[in-house]
Amino acid sequence: MKLRRWLAGGALALLIALGVLVGSATSRAEEVSILMPSSFTDASADLVKAFNREHLGRIHLSLIRGPLNTESISDLAISSLLLGDAPFDALLMDVTWLPKYAAAGWLEALDPWFGQGDQEQLVQGARLGNDYDGHLYRWPLVADVGLLYWRTDLMEQPPTTPDALVEVAGRLVESQAVANGFVWQGRQYEGLSCDFLEVLQGFGGDWMDTTTKVMELDSPEATAAAAWLNGLISEGVSPYAVTNYAEAESLQAFKAGDAALMRNWPYAWAELQKDDSAVKGNVGVSLMVAQPGERPGATLGSWGLSLMRQSQHKEAAVEAIRYLTSEDAQRQRLLNNGYTPIQADLFNDPEMLKASPVLQDLLVALNHAVVRPPTPLYAQLSDVVQRELNGLFTAVGSADEAMATSQQRSQTLLRAAGATP
Repeated sequence: MKLRRWLAGGALALLIALGVLVGSATSRAEEVSILMPSSFTDASADLVKAFNREHLGRIHLSLIRGPLNTESISDLAISSLLLGDAPFDALLMDVTWLPKYAAAGWLEALDPWFGQGDQEQLVQGARLGNDYDGHLYRWPLVADVGLLYWRTDLMEQPPTTPDALVEVAGRLVESQAVANGFVWQGRQYEGLSCDFLEVLQGFGGDWMDTTTKVMELDSPEATAAAAWLNGLISEGVSPYAVTNYAEAESLQAFKAGDAALMRNWPYAWAELQKDDSAVKGNVGVSLMVAQPGERPGATLGSWGLSLMRQSQHKEAAVEAIRYLTSEDAQRQRLLNNGYTPIQADLFNDPEMLKASPVLQDLLVALNHAVVRPPTPLYAQLSDVVQRELNGLFTAVGSADEAMATSQQRSQTLLRAAGATP
């Protein structure tokens, strides 16, 4: 009995000693934190646990759970950075934030840690939107582009031109096969700018000349793109309700079987395959339409990890970034959460294709990715376009007037900031 008590006491003492050692090792570890939107912190929880097990005593990674809304987390990050003592070493950034953050001097260039060989492993679309002023400031976590979803039970193939989309969608509405032909994001917010950019590309236009910093919103192509979007509503191809639709409302209508076509992001695919989807098994993915002879466009979305210049743990933070964007992490993120990978060879991987049969379609779209104007003033420029387009859709006016006003106000913004001659 005494021996048993002695052994039990010894085991307890050993466990306590081990606990002290583990606690001591953890306390000696470099503490690294990353601010992310809430959806990504949830999806990364298991990866963080694995990272901390593998780096016990050396690096301890924690995620700061930010708001879900893109604008809200950007506001939170900027407020912290302006105070000069942000409590995070790295930040998960939307692709449009990079020029603003880099120009402000908040980011540390990643060139010393990520070379040309690393970038060559990325799918084409994932290589875009990570550089500013000749330096790499962001490493992609997921790849994301705008897509055209179509009903395989209502048409043999998706429309590829603006006229074809209007014809097929209008015919299906007229025959009462569906309540709505085409649903998209027409609300006054960033989603409308993304939709417009894809249509603009398909009409052969550009938002901005990135070399001269001159806006091209009053070009014939831009005016035609705006007029086409407005015509979708006025001609009944799209319901008037799209003027207040974001991604969620568009998805809800399409998922319920109320629309023949939808513009949305890759995340929508998994939602459309759920048991509560009226269109499960009857959905295809394609590129947005383009005029004959023009290249279709797919607005680049995507989130990527950036290193803060103020971080005191840069090497450790980069190690965490590499871990969270590794091939194994990409596999887990697709299989568990449906996020599109960034590594090119994963789009042909049998396991990945079984989990997401549309990966090849996503690869095509990523090869047509279009970046929104890479300027620190993008948020203000986008707001101008959103206001004018939504105003065109909901009030009396013309596409010529809307785009001429967009051009004039955008150029005024650039001149006021000294960003253009």
